[in-house]
Amino acid sequence: MHEASSALEAFDIAAILVVAAAVLGYINHHYIRLPHTIGLTVMGALTSIGAMVVDALIPGITLDDWVAQLLQRMDFTETLLQGMLSFLLFAGALHVNLEQLRKDWLPVLLLSTFGVIISTIVVGALMWGVGILLALPIAPIWYFVFGALISPTDPVSVLGVLREENVPQSLQAAVAGESLFNDGVGIVVFTILLGAALTGADFSLSEGVRLFALEAGGGIAIGFVIGYIGFKALKSMDEYTLEVLITLAIVMGGYALASSLHMSGPLAMAVAGLLIGNYGFERAMSDVTRDYVHKFWELVDEVLNSILFLLIGLEMIALVPGHGHIMIGLAAIVVTLIARAISVGAMVKTVPGVSLDAPGAVRVLWWGGLRGGISIALVLSLPPGETRHLLLAATFAAVLFSVLIQRATLGKMIERLQRQHMPSVEPEPERIGMGSDY
Repeated sequence: MHEASSALEAFDIAAILVVAAAVLGYINHHYIRLPHTIGLTVMGALTSIGAMVVDALIPGITLDDWVAQLLQRMDFTETLLQGMLSFLLFAGALHVNLEQLRKDWLPVLLLSTFGVIISTIVVGALMWGVGILLALPIAPIWYFVFGALISPTDPVSVLGVLREENVPQSLQAAVAGESLFNDGVGIVVFTILLGAALTGADFSLSEGVRLFALEAGGGIAIGFVIGYIGFKALKSMDEYTLEVLITLAIVMGGYALASSLHMSGPLAMAVAGLLIGNYGFERAMSDVTRDYVHKFWELVDEVLNSILFLLIGLEMIALVPGHGHIMIGLAAIVVTLIARAISVGAMVKTVPGVSLDAPGAVRVLWWGGLRGGISIALVLSLPPGETRHLLLAATFAAVLFSVLIQRATLGKMIERLQRQHMPSVEPEPERIGMGSDY
């Protein structure tokens, strides 16, 4: 088994994942009937647990080792952060209405920046207290590293729910905009805190602010430049095959450029996607090209979504829980919900001039603060050791609760709020926050 896994090439690994996602998706669609991404996460987790059970019952079988080595060879962190994330963020940003986002720019800006920072501090402080109560061998700085990796909401999960539910336009744009931008912000904060934790140096607020401004500001600037160049190129022709290729070049080239310059690739992709999804679709594409580009990125989004949530479930094999892992995992679920409530309330309820018109908006923002693959990827990038194992348990617990409970019930919460408060609006499955017929 070990030799077989070591012989696998990149194409073999990709083939295994795509076939597994297709087969398990087929089984879920016909027999289990859970929502697609939830079903794949559950089945991936059950596959991991099943492999460990088989290994325990049948001597000589090492399925869990084979799956673990397969995932290690693939490197989930590298695959997501340097591969899948660029496509997922760009595809998600294509569906966000920039005009509506401009109307709610202040809450989106505050939630995606100060909201992440507040959540990081609250999670870090509360988990530090939990660590003291449980006598866990974790240095205090690592709790704040955990706060940074678990605070950003996952755009893949959030945008998926918004496409399915009948949500007022202003709330759609606010939730989608926050999820796109706080992702990049969270990665920057995580990188800064992780550097301090690894070097053992005291955290410098001024240095942190400088690095944050450089990476975040640079990422936004690169996204704007790449998006504008792409827009001009798209506007100069009417050839849908080449225009689809240009959008693909924007994503791959733009993300690679931002990473090489140590700027925020996620923020660059969010900005570039907003430009192409609004100005590009409306002013630079014919109806035929618009249809092809839209369907191409919808397909990319669905395929990568399927693989990502399957991987989240399979990565459970990296965790062998003990008593301390279970306790910190349960605590992480409660702490992340508390921190999300505080960060949303602090930004929307207490800052003058910041409000969202839709009734129930704060509750949707709170419960809709879904965590996903980005948090898993970040925690898997931590150096080996007991600290990593404990934070891995905390992250998996918070993410699985988010995917299996919050995402599964968010739609029902929105429907209940609509019946109680929200005005009826037409469903807009293709474009978040915009009544578009493209």
